[in-house]
Amino acid sequence: MGDKRFTTLTLKEMKQKKEKITMITAYDYPTAQLLDEAGVETILVGDSLGNVVLGYKDTLSVTLDEMIHHGKAVVRGSERAFVIIDMPFLTYQVSVEEALKNAGRIIKETGAQGVKVEGGSEIAAAVKRMTETGIPVVGHLGLTPQLVGKLGGYKVQGKDPEAARKIIEDALLLEKAGAFMVVLECVPWQLAKIITGKLSIPVIGIGAGKYCDGQVLVFHDMMGLYTGKKAKFVKQYASARDLMFKGVSDYISEVKGGSFPEEKHSYTMSEEILAGILAE
Repeated sequence: MGDKRFTTLTLKEMKQKKEKITMITAYDYPTAQLLDEAGVETILVGDSLGNVVLGYKDTLSVTLDEMIHHGKAVVRGSERAFVIIDMPFLTYQVSVEEALKNAGRIIKETGAQGVKVEGGSEIAAAVKRMTETGIPVVGHLGLTPQLVGKLGGYKVQGKDPEAARKIIEDALLLEKAGAFMVVLECVPWQLAKIITGKLSIPVIGIGAGKYCDGQVLVFHDMMGLYTGKKAKFVKQYASARDLMFKGVSDYISEVKGGSFPEEKHSYTMSEEILAGILAE
């Protein structure tokens, strides 16, 4: 790949070659740099920004301006990863025209490579219009956090035949509408395996089992930075919060005890200049 960014084409080729795709969320410049250097193929500026960074109780409160603000930082921090930005609640559901306008604003103002939307048949027309205009779109099915009220909470989706068929139909509709990738969240692994086999575009799972074309996790969850309740599908790969907490605690102790700063952390001046100042 060299230093070139991943594209919709290279990601689709990864599916064809059965090479797994990695996706992790990022909301700022240093995190994007870290993920990019580590070799993640896709970075998602998720509206989970509301929960883990901005302190909202859900994702519904996140605004378009907030997503653009954080999206800009992530794009600046990455060079190779394909950056996808979530479109917030009610920025694409009201009308096809408004969806296109808001998606266009995200792409133009951030420099991101794509946008992500939640839902199936009800937003297929908007997906079609955006992709026809040249905006790469990622779909999101299964547990869709923006519709959590309608779904009755954060529950596994597609467990009964009717619900499973609806998710399969919606996935096929999104592909037909032009989506270049679909995220499946909190669905049985058997259903995810069926959908992954039916679609020619990459399927990224989160709580959808190992048979998807790739996986996505929230950075703050996998690094142990978020202290809220974790879903079953989250694997914590590091205890970054514990390490950072110790660092802050040690700093407080050293400042209060007088051991920081030491001479090596301080600037100095010549004795002659000091003597002159004291003599004044």
